[in-house]
Amino acid sequence: MRLTSVTARCALSAVLAGAAVAAVLTGCSRPADGRGGDAHRDGAPGAGQPVDLREHITDFTDGITQEGTYRVPAERDRRAVADGVRALLDGDRAAAGRLLARAGYAVRELVDSDSDSGNGNGNGSSGRHVAEIADATADGEARRGWGRVYVDLRGPARWQVQVPHPTADQRTEQLGIGLLRGTPGGVLVLAGAHRNAAVSGDRSGTDPADVAHRRDSVFAAVSAALADRGLPAVQVHGFADSSLPDEDVVVSTGKGDAGLGAARRLAGALRSESLRVCEVWERYCGRLEGRTNVEGDHAASAAVPFLHVEHSRSVRLDDGRVAEAVRALTVVTREWAAPRG
Repeated sequence: MRLTSVTARCALSAVLAGAAVAAVLTGCSRPADGRGGDAHRDGAPGAGQPVDLREHITDFTDGITQEGTYRVPAERDRRAVADGVRALLDGDRAAAGRLLARAGYAVRELVDSDSDSGNGNGNGSSGRHVAEIADATADGEARRGWGRVYVDLRGPARWQVQVPHPTADQRTEQLGIGLLRGTPGGVLVLAGAHRNAAVSGDRSGTDPADVAHRRDSVFAAVSAALADRGLPAVQVHGFADSSLPDEDVVVSTGKGDAGLGAARRLAGALRSESLRVCEVWERYCGRLEGRTNVEGDHAASAAVPFLHVEHSRSVRLDDGRVAEAVRALTVVTREWAAPRG
């Protein structure tokens, strides 16, 4: 078993997304609590400077801990980020910048250098342009924990991958990164706080930072906006080996059944990679069926395919098995990415 090493790199490009985001800046500093994310500072390099997207995102998620903080966003902030994502997908970056700035967010353009390609583990994504939608400052990102969105700029957005529990579901972000790199037309929606993070501003019960089960999050707002545009979703999770010791992956369609065909194809692709699969529509798979996730609920109401996919800890901690899982998931995302007639 070989764990992915995380190298502290900072190479971030900036795109001025309209007058309201007049200085999107980059750097290598971390806030005082050690959380990842590039600082907002003067002297940004030009747009499109390469980053290794895997290292860049992993550096961010490595800073997400239970000791971090989360602030429940106001409805106006959730709406501003979701509207900014919509504007970006419509091709209006200036409008996206103005809308995102209302919530203290900004859009930056990155070029993925994909260092994995040189060792045979890459997938041809080197040089691909990706938009990063994130808090405009590292300090704000650390205090609020609202997460990030990554948009493949190769063409129209056609599908989404959701990572609601980074750190809590260890290394699930690696599945999301692999899918974003491997299939055009993807949008990666990434939570920004541990599901058990300390919370301020909550008035509505327990687990406010658990974005898979709360509608009042930026994560849920963006996921819903994408579903409303018809983008099918795969939401990746992790489970302890002891929870289901005879299985490697659990595949579910959540509350709806619009994704049942894709789920069946995914199960077959996983088995072709020698991964053991529990199919929720065939039998009971323990408490791993994903029927209570708010993103799946919204997708069901919109009649859009939604796949809830749980991966064992043994799969997630082994780079080779992560690659196998990503190859199987890519069978489905490439179908979704195909032009629609």
